[in-house]
Amino acid sequence: MPTSPPTPPASSPRAARDPGPLRSPERELGAFIRAHRERLSPEAAGVPAGNRRRTPGLRREEVAQLCGVSPTWYTWIEQGRPVSASPDALARIAVALRLTRAERAYLFELAALRDPSDPTPGASDAPSALITSVALFDAPAYVLDRQWTILAWNARANDLFVGLLGSGDDHNLLRWMFTSEIARTLVVDWQARARRLVGEFRADSSRHLNDPPTRSLVENLLAASEDFAHFWRAQDVVEREGGVRDFLHPVHGALRFDQITLKPALRDDLKFVALIPLEGGARPEHGDGRLV
Repeated sequence: MPTSPPTPPASSPRAARDPGPLRSPERELGAFIRAHRERLSPEAAGVPAGNRRRTPGLRREEVAQLCGVSPTWYTWIEQGRPVSASPDALARIAVALRLTRAERAYLFELAALRDPSDPTPGASDAPSALITSVALFDAPAYVLDRQWTILAWNARANDLFVGLLGSGDDHNLLRWMFTSEIARTLVVDWQARARRLVGEFRADSSRHLNDPPTRSLVENLLAASEDFAHFWRAQDVVEREGGVRDFLHPVHGALRFDQITLKPALRDDLKFVALIPLEGGARPEHGDGRLV
C-alpha cells in the first residue's frame, strides 16, 4: 500500500527550502528569484560555465555581478529578508535571469512595485488592432487610457456620449462626468453612478496615483467639482465591474446597456469598453461619429 513520502527533518536542505504554503511576500519573492536562478544555465546567461559546478544553474555571486549589486544584498533578497529593493534593481534581476514578460510582471507584483518598463504614464498610443476592433462593434465601444481619457471610439459611442467626443471636447470620461451638465441628465441616477466612478478610478489608479498626469487630473477635478471633491474625500475604493447602464438620451430617449470592460494583452494600462444594448431600451441610430 503506497505511503506518503516522509517529512524531511528540519535540518535537511529540502526542509530549509520549503517553508510551506504560507510564506511572507518577501519569502515568496526570494523563492521565485532563486528558482529562476537555478534553472538558468551559465551558457544562456553568457557566463563561463567553469569546471566545478555543483548545480546546473547560476551562482548567486554571478547573478549579483550581472545585476551590478552586492552579493550580500542579492543573497538576502533570495533568503526573503526584509531588504529594500528598488524598481531598477528588480529590473536588472529580471534581465539577468532572462525572465519572460509574464514572469517579469509577476516579479514586480510580488515586490508590490511598478515595473519601470511599463508604458509611459499618460501614453496616448494604442495598438492599431485595438483601434480597428472598436470600429467593428455595432454598439458603443471605446478605449480608455490610464487617466480614463478616451483614445479611440466608434460612431455609436460618439452618438451616445453627448458633449464628450466632439472635435472640441476634452475626451476625458471623469472630467465629462463631473463638469458637463449634459452628463448629469444623460446618465440615469447620476449621483450613484458618479460616486461609484470615483471609487473605481481610485482603485484603478492606486499604482500610479502620484504620476504627474494622474495627479494633475485629480487636482483639477478637486478644484473644478464640489461633487468630485466630496466623493474623493469619502475614500471609497471599489472594483470596476460591468452591469446595466441606463441613459436618458436627448434624441433617442431611454437607453439600456450591459457594460463589459476588457484589458488588452500586454497593455494593462488600457481598457476596451463596450456597451451591449439590452431589451427594454431603445437602440440609437448610427450617429456621425469618428474613430481616432
